[in-house]
Amino acid sequence: MNDIIKSIEDAQLKAEVSEFRVGDTVKVYGKIKEGNRERIQVFEGVVLKKQGGGARETFTVRKNSNGVGVEKTWPLHSPNVERVEVVRRGKVRRAKLTYLRGRVGKRAKVKELVK
Repeated sequence: MNDIIKSIEDAQLKAEVSEFRVGDTVKVYGKIKEGNRERIQVFEGVVLKKQGGGARETFTVRKNSNGVGVEKTWPLHSPNVERVEVVRRGKVRRAKLTYLRGRVGKRAKVKELVK
């Protein structure tokens, strides 16, 4: 039974997935369907967490819009996610950045990773 589910999930995986980590600032190009039209909307923010694996892998992106924090969780291998573009790399020391929810202004920023 597990082999059947695994083979179905492997067929759902995308061929190319951009490499990004928690703390990175990314642009997510998401498809939005309005009536019979389809367009692409960009959502730019900091990756708070990545979880799951395989076809079920998701990531959460947070941005500040008009003084209000907005979070969206995207399935990584969804056909509604056109592509994920890394704007800048972040320097973090933990896997989940939920503490950013309680911060405002300059304290809510993630330091940039300099190599």
